[in-house]
Amino acid sequence: MIEIADVTVLVHAIQQGSLSAAGRQLGLTPVVASRRLAALEQELGVRLVNRTTRSLSLTPEGEAFLPHAEAMLDHADEGRAAAAPDSAGASGVLRIAASVPFGRKVVTPMLAPFLGMHPRLRVELRLSDAFVDIAGQGIDVALRLGELRDNGLVARRLADNPRGLYAAPAYLAAHGTPTSLKDLQHHECLSTPATSHWSFDSNGRPVRQAIKGRFVADSVDALHQASISGLGIVGLSEWNVREEVADGRLTPIVLADGKLADQGIWAVLASRRYQPAKLRLFLDAFGTYLTGLGHSRALEDFCRVA
Repeated sequence: MIEIADVTVLVHAIQQGSLSAAGRQLGLTPVVASRRLAALEQELGVRLVNRTTRSLSLTPEGEAFLPHAEAMLDHADEGRAAAAPDSAGASGVLRIAASVPFGRKVVTPMLAPFLGMHPRLRVELRLSDAFVDIAGQGIDVALRLGELRDNGLVARRLADNPRGLYAAPAYLAAHGTPTSLKDLQHHECLSTPATSHWSFDSNGRPVRQAIKGRFVADSVDALHQASISGLGIVGLSEWNVREEVADGRLTPIVLADGKLADQGIWAVLASRRYQPAKLRLFLDAFGTYLTGLGHSRALEDFCRVA
C-alpha cells in the first residue's frame, strides 16, 4: 500500500531539488527521508528518481508518476479540510488549464478575489493554446472554448461565448468589406494551420464556409495581432477584441446570411466521479464572474464528450 508520508517526501524532494531540503521542510533527517523514498519505489516496483550527492532528477517512470503523486496529496489535504470543524472554503492546490488569451484576459483577473475568499487555496494556472493531457498532467479543470473532441472526458458548458469577424480598417479600405458568406472566399482569412472552414449559424442552421489565407498561426494571440496589422479577417471571441473595437483598431464585420457559431465556454474534467470542494467552488465562482462580464450562463450538468 502506498503511504502518503512516502509520497510527500517525493513531491517535496522534487520541489526543493534535494532529499535533504525536503527532509528539513518536513522535519525529517536525511536518512529517514531517503528511507521513505526508497519505500515508495519498492512499493511501486520502479525507480522514481536518479540520486547523486549533489542533484536529484526524475526518471521517466518518476515523471509519469509525479502528477498522480501531487493529486494524492491534494486529495489528502481536501479530506483533512472536509473533516476539520472550520472547513469552510477551499484548500489545497487547484490546477487550471486555459488558452493563453483566455487565461490572461478572463481567468487571471477573476482569481484575485477568488483567492482572497479562500486563503488556504493555491492556484496553478497553466496557459497553452495546445490541448493538454488533463489526466496525465494532474489538471483539475481545463477551460476550453469551442467544439470539444476529447473522448472519455466530461464537460460542462459554463456560459455562451459570442464570437465575430473582425479586420483592421486599413485592410477593409484596401480589399472591401465582405457582406455574405461567399464573399469570404475572396478575402485573406486568418486561421490556424488545420482550419479549412469556419462554422456559421445561418438562420438557425449550421453552415461551413471554406476559407483561405496566406498567413496561418497556431497561436490565437498571433492571429489577433495579425488582424490588427492588416493581414486579413479573423474570427475571435467578443471578450478578446473589446479594446481594439473601442479604439478603432478593429472593425466588426456583419454578414447578411450568417454569424460565427457560438460554441460556448466549457469546463473539462478527466472524470466526474471526484469533484473536490475547491473545484466546485471555483466553477460556481467562475460562472458567476462570466455572467458579470455579460455572458449568458449555461446550466447544464457535466456530460461525457462524444
